[in-house]
Amino acid sequence: MWATLNWCGCGLSLVGCTMVSVSKIVVRLKLAPSPEQAVVLTSTLRDLNTHATWVARVAHEQGVFRNYDLRKHTYQQLREAGVGSQAAQHTIKKVCDAYRTRRANLNNGNYGPKGSARHTRIESIPITFRPTSAHPYDQRNLSLALEARTISLWTFQGRLKGVPFTGSPDQLKALAEHKRGKADLLCRDGVWFLAVTVEVPDAPEIEPEGFVGVDLGIANIATTSDGQVMAGRKLNRYRRRQLRLRQKLQAKGTRSAKRLLKKRRRKEARHAKDTNHRISKRIVAVAERTGRGISLEDLRGIRGRVRQRRPQRVTLHSWSFAQLGAFIVYKARRAGVPVVFVDPAHTSQTCADCNHVDRRNRVDQATFICRSCCVVAHADRNASRNIARRGAVVWDAGRRSHVPPDHP
Repeated sequence: MWATLNWCGCGLSLVGCTMVSVSKIVVRLKLAPSPEQAVVLTSTLRDLNTHATWVARVAHEQGVFRNYDLRKHTYQQLREAGVGSQAAQHTIKKVCDAYRTRRANLNNGNYGPKGSARHTRIESIPITFRPTSAHPYDQRNLSLALEARTISLWTFQGRLKGVPFTGSPDQLKALAEHKRGKADLLCRDGVWFLAVTVEVPDAPEIEPEGFVGVDLGIANIATTSDGQVMAGRKLNRYRRRQLRLRQKLQAKGTRSAKRLLKKRRRKEARHAKDTNHRISKRIVAVAERTGRGISLEDLRGIRGRVRQRRPQRVTLHSWSFAQLGAFIVYKARRAGVPVVFVDPAHTSQTCADCNHVDRRNRVDQATFICRSCCVVAHADRNASRNIARRGAVVWDAGRRSHVPPDHP
């Protein structure tokens, strides 16, 4: 299973001191511990998260949220409680990262406006961690034996050796050929995983001969300027069906119904993720084959800007456009395909033929009729052509990929 890490940095190669762009991807390995090893892993993860909850409470009470400062208040106590030195430092950093994320969500209004009941309640309570929350490891307290397909890691019961893992040939190749970084130990529904960060050098970026514009939507998940439409009807039907099933199970309230709800809780997310992977792969493959770049809309903050009626809110908030955009970016970087993000304003109201802008041009969800030149077009195809043209303008202005720094 491949996953993406929402970060991309640059490294400096030693040959000629040329800048080499590096993407960080996450390889998720499935662990197969014995019953005895599983007991040790479970107790270790539970105890680490218990200590992390204590550290979070100290940080909240003392008002200390920086790693170095919080270490002065908690590191010695963690060591006295039997936490290893590296595990203790990762526990403190994990708490600081959690508070930093919460502060960003509060500042962005994701928990309501400042002064609201929800905003005040969340800000006033310390962060807590579930017993199965992921915990980070590094090369000092975890090692991989690729030949034997086993890992060795620190636990409260000492070094646990010989824990088997499985992975696809591509995953094992990535682990063997590229630099490994931090790894997260996590348990999901009784199954153990190790998510290992790998630094993969990006392919040399090509000089694009034009751009493929991609319009992201709900009715159609993605529409390209070439006319390729990835319809979202199937996914939306699947989500509506899952919603109805959840409502029925929740209404029953029996023990078996709750067990089924727990079993199905991540099924919809996995289905949407698989759909986004397949769509992003098709888009990048077309761009790579035709020697073009990819132009996307910068949709950050759209949920806060757009106001929808109550029946449409569930559809909007379940729309995983950020994930699809992140998949396109990281696949494009690995293929050497340039990516630019453009201003989405009025792309659906502008005629791609004569550039006339009028909100009435968009007759309905699927139809675009220009009131100036009378051209009739598919609304999403027209918008994607505008996005492609804006991508070329952005590229000519910067002559490089233009991904916002805080974009996944």
